[in-house]
Amino acid sequence: MKAMVLKRPRNVDENPLEWVNAPIPLPLADQVRIQVRVCGICHTDLHTVEGEIALPKLPVIPGHQIVGVVESLGQAATRFRIGDRVGVPWLNWADGTCEFCERGEENLCDQARFTGQHVDGGYAEYIVVHENFVYHLPENFSDPQAAPLLCGGVIGYRALILAGVQTGDRVGLYGFGNSAHIVLQFLRHWGCTVYVFTRRAEHRALAQTLGATWVGHADDAPPQLLDRAIIFAPAGELVPAALRVLRKGGTVTLAGIYSTPIPTLAYETLYHERVIRTVANSTRQDASEMLLVAAEIPVQTQVEIFPLHDANRALQMLKRSEIRGAGVLLISE
Repeated sequence: MKAMVLKRPRNVDENPLEWVNAPIPLPLADQVRIQVRVCGICHTDLHTVEGEIALPKLPVIPGHQIVGVVESLGQAATRFRIGDRVGVPWLNWADGTCEFCERGEENLCDQARFTGQHVDGGYAEYIVVHENFVYHLPENFSDPQAAPLLCGGVIGYRALILAGVQTGDRVGLYGFGNSAHIVLQFLRHWGCTVYVFTRRAEHRALAQTLGATWVGHADDAPPQLLDRAIIFAPAGELVPAALRVLRKGGTVTLAGIYSTPIPTLAYETLYHERVIRTVANSTRQDASEMLLVAAEIPVQTQVEIFPLHDANRALQMLKRSEIRGAGVLLISE
């Protein structure tokens, strides 16, 4: 099969992904093999390729927003039929027996495996996955439209839940890429007022098109204090910026897997029961709930499509915030 493989992490401008012929993987008894149609690109892929997050497996095929069709079944796999259209996200497997899994926190499982980090991901024509970590996809999304939901949508949805968003809240979104443009639509569906903080003019224009009440830069003051703020950009300096415009008792949630260091905080910016919390991965329940909400709205994902062999260029554009909405790799028709 054709695949884009990372053999050694390095700056994305050095074109670290290599176009190779790789063996087609064989499914184990409890796995399904999926012919990949499209795979979304994500900031986590960028952090993987550049070595900013740990890589327990090298070489590795990145990619964890995977849409495809079930092509073959392991001997014990019964949840899907050949030809089913399915999706595969970041959480690839959890042990189901540890203290975290037993509390419903499988996203924190110490033995968890993640797609494109511990196991090969979707920058390839085929993948194999345990059948319990694969999802049927709503029919009202095309393949490219569905791909961004599988990380941007799932992580964004979990960020909203952990932030405690309630109907009518004033919510600030810092950074406006794949996840934020989906989250804005969830928030509008729930009757929230959305303020978007982003540098690029085209991102501000998209935010307004999708229903943002106000757009500005990170150091600008919105017309009202925020009830919640969600930070998608991997920039630690946004934490004090968000706290400055957060009401008493409000929450700042960091939705990224990586961030630059957070500057020293003056205690008064955190005082009055303001909360800072992070999002770590997601659960299968998050993914299932998010897909139902996304289909109900229905979410309109904005995508820019690249051929698989152009994955390096797509990641370079992602790093420079040049993609409007979400980038998606076309793997097979």
